[in-house]
Amino acid sequence: MKVGLFITNQQRVGMDMVQALGDQIAMVHHARDRGWDTLLTGQHYLNEGDNKQLQLIPFLSRLAAEAGEMTIGTGILLLNLHNPVYTAETIATLDIIAKGNFIFGVGLGYRDMEFDAFNVPKGARVKRFETYLDLVQQLWSGKAITYEDETCRLNNVVMNIRPIQQPRPPIWIAANNDPAVKRAARLSDAWFINPHATLDSIRRMMVAYSDELKACGKPFPRDLPVFKEVYCAKDRRTAIEMAAPYLGGKYADYAKWGQDKVMPDDADFSRSFEELTEGRFIIGSPDDCYRQLEPYWAELGCSHLVVRTNWAGMPASASLSSMRLISDELLPALRKIEPRRPF
Repeated sequence: MKVGLFITNQQRVGMDMVQALGDQIAMVHHARDRGWDTLLTGQHYLNEGDNKQLQLIPFLSRLAAEAGEMTIGTGILLLNLHNPVYTAETIATLDIIAKGNFIFGVGLGYRDMEFDAFNVPKGARVKRFETYLDLVQQLWSGKAITYEDETCRLNNVVMNIRPIQQPRPPIWIAANNDPAVKRAARLSDAWFINPHATLDSIRRMMVAYSDELKACGKPFPRDLPVFKEVYCAKDRRTAIEMAAPYLGGKYADYAKWGQDKVMPDDADFSRSFEELTEGRFIIGSPDDCYRQLEPYWAELGCSHLVVRTNWAGMPASASLSSMRLISDELLPALRKIEPRRPF
């Protein structure tokens, strides 16, 4: 079982971002020095309300210098907001910076504000996502590419900067609903399982994912990642007290942004923290967290746990406290796991 760290440096508006960057680097140092496998960060533009965050590409590039031998990755880049030439050359550059130790995680996005800012009209979002993902891979091939639409014109161009990994870095597609999960099966190496859905919803979507893999003649992924909100403390009561103000605030923001509106099974992030936690968050002692995580490898075949244990407003000391318990008590147990291949 691989274990990764997810950080975005998403902070409250009043936060000193220089200090916040130092705090995030301290978390990376802990993960690096304690043998965590991966480091991922995500992307939003025009954060609403009491939120701001650093942008993914420069932030990840800065963290790469601190990550040692950890695999780094975009988790996720909002693919259809960006010109495919920009994406292809930027990701190739990151793969080189990472010495070929890189994961290309992408997603469609869901916020109208972001789509509008980048002039991605309704009705074109999925098509543009799929087209851009294909174009990026064509550009990495080293062959001459000709393509034209309203956003991009390529006339027999050859891109000379290409990833170290050939034919490309592994592609993870984040997906929150059934059509997106099927798209992940068709177009990527792995579904990056979201932290927002309940375990029951993920169980149901996993069947759709596996059926689509079979229809495409593709095997079940060797490396299947799941992204989870995790807070580890000496006991469950303490963990809830520490996490609730910040993790609860994160999902209140998601509710305002409409994240739950693009998810299946009547997701509603305006519920109480206790209701949100059930089947969704991993909170408690190391033993509690192990038991809550067990279905993901024992039933669903997940082999790569990506942990977020820091949310806007949470002091770095609280996040590092959770990380230390994960490193000391949860990580050794996870290392012994051989995930089941259920399909």
